[in-house]
Amino acid sequence: MLLALLWAASFACIMMLNAGLIGNILALATPFLVGKRLATFRTQALYGVISFRRAYAYSLYVFIYASLVFALVQYAYFQFLDNGAFAELITTTMKQVAPVYEQNGVSKEEIKNSMDLITMITPVQWAFMFMMQNLFVGAIISLPIALIGKRNRY
Repeated sequence: MLLALLWAASFACIMMLNAGLIGNILALATPFLVGKRLATFRTQALYGVISFRRAYAYSLYVFIYASLVFALVQYAYFQFLDNGAFAELITTTMKQVAPVYEQNGVSKEEIKNSMDLITMITPVQWAFMFMMQNLFVGAIISLPIALIGKRNRY
């Protein structure tokens, strides 16, 4: 739950408060927060001993639950607060980098179709897309967290 709150604060800073630097710092704090939670779990519940496999599973579960809760937060944002601003931000950025796409062989028609598709993405689809990204990144980041957090008996 704590990780979901961290991500929600990061998302709010980036999307609503125009405090992108603070939002990015909060997002980059993710592995440190999960590592701290793992160390607390290892010390309090397991008497200071945890295998790599159990540490990885714990970290992964933290990411899974946080991703689910954060997906609900993002859905609420996209459904009730966004009013298409996020899609507009992406399409504006795509318009600015369109010449680069064209130089790399992407036709103007393909760029326009991509921008049209982005504006048709529903709040559920946005939330699901970010949830899948968080799960994937969480599965990868959990590896070094578990490696650092594991403690053997001897």
